[in-house]
Amino acid sequence: MKDQAKQYQQLIAKCWADDAFKQRLLADPAGTLAAEGIEVPTGVSVKVAENTEQVFHLVIPARPSELSDDDLRGVDGAYAVRMYL
Repeated sequence: MKDQAKQYQQLIAKCWADDAFKQRLLADPAGTLAAEGIEVPTGVSVKVAENTEQVFHLVIPARPSELSDDDLRGVDGAYAVRMYL
């Protein structure tokens, strides 16, 4: 997981330093990631969005299937979310 986080940090830094690279990533995420050595599993779609001063994207990760309701109760705010589902 640490390696993946480092890869993404390097990817963001490259986008900030190279506008042409950022445009390629926005236009062809899977192809650009593959060219950078970041594997995209078959059947997975990648969408890239850029935050601006006027727009902020909040990404809600998929819920891990291996977490039980008891596990979620140990996470701040998770119990309150489960109460309303």
